[in-house]
Order: sequence, then C-alpha cells, then structure tokens
Amino acid sequence: MLAWLPFETRAEAEQALGPLPEGVDFAPFTGPDQPLPDSIAEVGFLVVPYLGGTSPLERVGEMTSLEVIQLNLAGYDAFLDLAPEGVALCNAAGVHDTGTAEMALALLLAQSRKLDRYARQMTDGHWERDGFGWSIADRRALIVGYGGIGKAIERRLEPFELASITKVARTARDDVHAFAELDGLLPEADIVLIACPLTAETSGMFDARRLALLPDDAIVVNVARGPIVDTDALLAETTSGRLRAALDVTDPEPLPAEHPLWRSPGVLIAPHTGGPATSFWPRTNALIARQLAHWAAGEPLENRVN
Repeated sequence: MLAWLPFETRAEAEQALGPLPEGVDFAPFTGPDQPLPDSIAEVGFLVVPYLGGTSPLERVGEMTSLEVIQLNLAGYDAFLDLAPEGVALCNAAGVHDTGTAEMALALLLAQSRKLDRYARQMTDGHWERDGFGWSIADRRALIVGYGGIGKAIERRLEPFELASITKVARTARDDVHAFAELDGLLPEADIVLIACPLTAETSGMFDARRLALLPDDAIVVNVARGPIVDTDALLAETTSGRLRAALDVTDPEPLPAEHPLWRSPGVLIAPHTGGPATSFWPRTNALIARQLAHWAAGEPLENRVN
C-alpha cells in the first residue's frame, strides 16, 4: 500500500502524522511544481498538495492502483469529474473550520468598525474619526451554511451580544432553517454570513432579488465561494450605499485589478485567505493520519464526497 504524502521524507511525515500504519509505504509529493514520483502505477492513496490545484490529477489515468484522493480543501467541486470511478474523493471538511470562522469574524468586525478606512489613514499619519462605529452587538445575524464552518462561526459570535443568530442549511432540522426559507429570513437579517459549499443549488443564491430583501445597511460576509453571490448585483447594492460587503472570495477570482468591486464604497476584500492560517497544519495532519489508518484497516473513510 503506497501513499504519496506532502512531506520530503518519511521521518518528516511520521513527525507530523505519527507512525504510518503497518503495511503503508511512503513516497514524497510536496507540490504541483514537483515531478510526479516514478511510482505512479503503484500509488493507492494520494494527498493533493495544498493549493496545488487539479494538476496532480492530469495523469490520473496512469494511477492504476489508486483508491483514495485526499484533498486539503473543503471545496471539492473542481475535483469531482477528475476522480475515476471507484476512487474515493475525500475533502478536508473540518480542517478549515477554525481559520475560516476566524476570518469571517475578522472581516465582519473590520467592516463594521471601519478598520479598513483607518488602516489607509495610517499611510500618511492622518487621525480622523469617521462617526460612530457599527456594533455587531444587538444585531440579527443569519448564517447561511450550517456545517462545520457555520457552527464554528456561531461559536465565535455568541460572546458578542447579538440580538439573534439564525442558522440555515440545505435541509431543515431542529432550530436550523432550510435554504427554501431564505426569502422570509433575509428581511430580518442585519448580518449575513455565507459559509455554504458551492453547488448547483447555491450558485447564484444571492442574486439581485435576494439581496434586495435585506434591510438597508446590512453587511454581507462571504467566506464560502464567490459564485454564491451575484457580483454585479452586489456591486449595484454597495455602489448605491444600501448594503456593505466583506469578502474573502469573489467571482471572478482572482479579482482583476480594474474590477469596480475594488473601489465600491463599503466593500472590504481579502484574497481568499481564510483557510491558510497556522491552525491549518495540525488539523490537516490529524485528518491525513486518521484517513491513512482507515485505509490501511479497510474501514470507511471520513469526508467522502463522491
């Protein structure tokens, strides 16, 4: 049983993961800029290097022993059609919960308290208050996508004295509403935090009609995927000053330098950096270690998406 792992040596792999399961051999595969190992016909467990894109699967047809593709990303839509039939495609659900939830809260606070404006004033030592800050206390928050990241966002919001936190997922359960109920929930949301996966159902979910349902001065925070929000519709709302946005993802991405969203009032943009945080490494290593153990023992894998 051969695993391609994102470490230079077996010693480095075992320092991060613990001892490899009995019967599992190691080959290093650390990045898309590295040549594929010679053992392409023997690899059974492939960890796609983080932010390596889909390029490691360009020769997947030669991976005749492949059984598992393990991603280091929560998003998996770009890989679904590349996984051969019978090969398990597993994402990294849970690994990015901490970093992405922190990013969602950071974007929300920076936007609401005008920290981006004040940071720009630092370049020339300009001291000027811009009126009262917009406190998230007493506001009504709507979390769209109540999976691991959505739950992590909720835990971080709880100490901030919000008036309410409403949760939405694909299907209703307990105190979680269904996506189908969004139209009735949006008019009561001062803050919308988007954390759902990009699917056929969620693509374009926040179009002009849905954005128009939000109350004036609401903030849209997107840490999921750019195409969930209609960019032109959001741009129209922010340019008018009616809504504000704090975005870790955009559509298109990367956002071209000439795109008007960069200069729209009330928009704060980060370059899709919610996941890359120091919390990533211990969590992804723990996931890889568990998955290798499952694979070696013939047990069901975690986070299988196909």
